[in-house]
Amino acid sequence: MIEANRANWDARTPIHRASAFYGLDGSRAAEDWFAAYEWSDLPAMAGADVLHLQCHLGTETLAFAERGARTVGLDISGESVREARALAADRGLDVEYVRADVYDAVSAVGRAFDVVYTGKGALCYLPSLDPWARVVADLLKPGGSCYVVEFHPLLYALGVVPAPEEDGLVLRNDYLSGRGAEERDATRTYTDGPALTESTVAYEWRHEVGEVVTALVGAGLRVERVREDPRLPWPRWPSMVRDADGWFALPESAPRIPLLYAVLAVKPG
Repeated sequence: MIEANRANWDARTPIHRASAFYGLDGSRAAEDWFAAYEWSDLPAMAGADVLHLQCHLGTETLAFAERGARTVGLDISGESVREARALAADRGLDVEYVRADVYDAVSAVGRAFDVVYTGKGALCYLPSLDPWARVVADLLKPGGSCYVVEFHPLLYALGVVPAPEEDGLVLRNDYLSGRGAEERDATRTYTDGPALTESTVAYEWRHEVGEVVTALVGAGLRVERVREDPRLPWPRWPSMVRDADGWFALPESAPRIPLLYAVLAVKPG
């Protein structure tokens, strides 16, 4: 299943690279993918050693380098890493990219970091969080911060990609974990652009917020902050309203529900 996911992300990469969704033609800045509270939760970036796990094209990775961090991005997809390197070079940014499974990150990067960041649509591709959390702990310097910013399990239950003819908030998938892998065979990804022609099957695993927090605590990290956010960095539903930060929320007439969450955990030392 992990190998199927790697092949699927290799196939997605050229579509995502050219899509308007990511705005890699310069129409969207790397900073746009961050909520303001992320920067207030994280330590200062200038001079910090930062590792971005499961970075895909490095869209968010670039923002750390732009703020002066010594930045490394890691992803399982060789095509994603190749494109990420090219994007960083185009912007004149010194970012190191490593191709590896996240579970092998300790040996793949070979050093410790002030910040380990995981963002927006990554954890669902991991079958187990306990070994992931131990990897994160091993990658952190004493006093270092792990920051997880993820789509809320309620959003996954509603569906990250709109269903055909969808109108309103309808639960379509599990909120809680426990059923194992979900197989998805789809020719379209979450972006615009052409359909996939190969490697269309991918596997996802549900992980609720409590499972993430428990895994981090079990790995010896101290959880300092948990946030839930009713906004997304893109309009999941046509009715969503753009705010001053460029993010999107459901209209005032809709229920107030979390669509994103963030967890800050620190390694004692």
